[in-house]
Amino acid sequence: MRAVLRVAAAAGLALGVAGCAADAATGGSAAEKRTLVIGVKADQPGLGLADTDKRVFSGFEVDLGAEIAERMGAANVRYAEVTSENREALLNTHKVDLVLASYSITAERATKVTFAGPYYVAHQDVMVRSGERRIRGVRDLAGRRMCEASGSVSTSRVVRGLGIDATLVREPSYSACVKGLLDGSLDAVSTGDLVLAGFAVQAGGAVRILNRPFTEEPYGVGLRKGDVEGCEAVNKAITRLYQDGTVPRLLRKWFGASGLTNLTGTVPEFQGCS
Repeated sequence: MRAVLRVAAAAGLALGVAGCAADAATGGSAAEKRTLVIGVKADQPGLGLADTDKRVFSGFEVDLGAEIAERMGAANVRYAEVTSENREALLNTHKVDLVLASYSITAERATKVTFAGPYYVAHQDVMVRSGERRIRGVRDLAGRRMCEASGSVSTSRVVRGLGIDATLVREPSYSACVKGLLDGSLDAVSTGDLVLAGFAVQAGGAVRILNRPFTEEPYGVGLRKGDVEGCEAVNKAITRLYQDGTVPRLLRKWFGASGLTNLTGTVPEFQGCS
């Protein structure tokens, strides 16, 4: 990334703290802004993780967000923490300009925000403790204690979509889910494979991904509803980032040691801006 792009954190934005970061996210299309506020997760290693003071964010989506902003012509980037439950509200109240936060594109969500991309098509998979041999695929989750992370749609794909009678244990986040997996209170965590891959790297061999994908999860860049101009600019940026090898390089950087076997380095088919 060229040094001209200045990156700063704005974690307090998710709590409504006023200041220059909040000003940067008000009004207009994301395509027209010199400063972009990007919403990312703060508790997903490999994708979006904040330090203890929530001043420094790191991960694939953090890096990718900065690369997209640069190619959109932004001079400055600020980051704000988002959760699965508040992404739409922060976008549509102009607290953030873009959201890259394992944000699966769904028809229901598309009624609330405009999606660019996807920038990656993840596949839902299952993660278990390394010594677990009874769970070999999603069907083996029947009767097992599976985490249900607040605000996520992944659990419904297993229980409602596939009709698998897993025992659901509700947790506020996937970091809490993985903690439960490691301490034995949960048997499995199932969500997009990039989310699982980040935790697998962090756990250092204590968990493993089954590499038995059963759905697709197109991860989109969320924008304020109706920002078609911004959406088109993001799509152009994503295309360039695949063509110049940036996205494949970032995928290897953050997930190469995860044990995930199907990292994809080709540009996904965009779903259109509307």
